[in-house]
Amino acid sequence: MSTLTPDNLSTLEQQGIELPSWAFGNSGTRFKVFATPGTPRDPFEKIADAAEVNRVTALAPSVALHIPWDKVDDYAALRTFAQDHGVELGTINSNTFQDDDYKFGALTHEDAGIRRKAIDHHLECIDIMDATGSRDLKIWLAEGSNYPGQADLRGRQDRLHESLQQIYARLTGEQRLVLEYKFFEPAFYHTDVPDWGTSYVQVAALGERAMVCLDTGHHAPGTNIEFIVMQLLRLGKLGSFDFNSRFYADDDLIVGAADPFQLFRILFEVIRGGGLNNPDVAFMLDQCHNVEKKIPGQIRSVLNVQEMTARAMLVDGEALRAAQLSGDVLAANAVFMDAFQTDVRPTLAQWREERGLPADPMAAYLASGYQERIEAERVGGVQAGWGA
Repeated sequence: MSTLTPDNLSTLEQQGIELPSWAFGNSGTRFKVFATPGTPRDPFEKIADAAEVNRVTALAPSVALHIPWDKVDDYAALRTFAQDHGVELGTINSNTFQDDDYKFGALTHEDAGIRRKAIDHHLECIDIMDATGSRDLKIWLAEGSNYPGQADLRGRQDRLHESLQQIYARLTGEQRLVLEYKFFEPAFYHTDVPDWGTSYVQVAALGERAMVCLDTGHHAPGTNIEFIVMQLLRLGKLGSFDFNSRFYADDDLIVGAADPFQLFRILFEVIRGGGLNNPDVAFMLDQCHNVEKKIPGQIRSVLNVQEMTARAMLVDGEALRAAQLSGDVLAANAVFMDAFQTDVRPTLAQWREERGLPADPMAAYLASGYQERIEAERVGGVQAGWGA
């Protein structure tokens, strides 16, 4: 059985997975948002919690912000606070799905005034990027319709392009626009950006600094996500991942929880396509910890990504290619399965210790007393959640 080589471990040491600030706030379903002790009350406390994940894993060097949930008066101070805690501020995520004006669309709305409002929100996000040093503006649009005939499907695509053009024109230097897609919800008949193809068409029309964001939970059941990963890498348009897991819909569960083999297959294509540790392909989590504690949930997720990356590295490329060329279906599949079924955890635990990290990051966090301390200290005030 293959084992991880020093080169493999050196590559893994470079891996970084951005954490979403909102994963540390309260979240839930359409029916209930659950409050938990120790939940952050402001962006500073969210960043402190994210830094704790990085402290025990060395896998989470940056934190994504969500505007307006993470608005502060002084973004330079927030950036300094993050750096003092050993992390950087990363992707800025816009929000055009919680304002009454956006009931029937934001960037696609029939009303030019509402479109202007949505565009201006994104320009504000870019101003924040200027202050935080962030590279990426990530846009997810909760726009679409519920009934046939309700909306002008083509007109909405045209208006979306025009709105995105204005946002894209404001970007400077190395800044990028990353457009996410989602096949349904909250609209159910049609979604304006439902799939990777629509996202690709829109960003390709903008320019080279417009990319596609692939959320692993935003696909219909049975979708071959690794094929999409391959295609976007092939086209040079895979800008970022939102890693999470799903059973039925956009569940936003711990990545790898529902289908570890799918995560393995995705990461194999990432490695094969040159996307691993590629600065142009950002790895980020997008999760909501509804019933589990937030920080351990993020620790579990980044470790799952690391472990499946390690397993994907063990695929014997020469043996796989030989089997493919000879038409040996079972041998080719066996190469994949041998790598997937290799237990890399003992090797990774020893490697962490050699780097001065906890062999078991989860156990180290639980023993640190941090959870108990924040539950005792964060009493009073308003806990952060989907609306703050």
